[in-house]
Amino acid sequence: MTGTPRLLVIDDDPTIREMLEMVLDSEGYEVVTAPHGMAAFAVLDQVRPHVIILDMKMPIMDGWGFLERYRRRPGARVPVVVLTAAQDDARRASEVGADAYVAKPFAIDDLIRVLDRCMTVSSSLA
Repeated sequence: MTGTPRLLVIDDDPTIREMLEMVLDSEGYEVVTAPHGMAAFAVLDQVRPHVIILDMKMPIMDGWGFLERYRRRPGARVPVVVLTAAQDDARRASEVGADAYVAKPFAIDDLIRVLDRCMTVSSSLA
């Protein structure tokens, strides 16, 4: 992969979005954010991330709705990492096409490891 890897963080909690943006930026990622799934589609019309980090429980369009619509979207798709606090959410996210999940609360090192793995997949899709 050439250039700075870009991540799209979709989470309704502004504190989590800001924390992830700050930490992941310091790890060398370019981070764009959206507060819910519907807003994420507007972002995707403007930029192509290498990986999407997705919260499952959000207003307007939750993570399940986003994944179902995203997987039907024409064109190339990138890996999606789900952040979830519930085991059944992880199973259900997998059923609708998530590529990986990280359990909340999470250690940033665990998230970075999953992102590195997904970046390898994303590079092969480019």
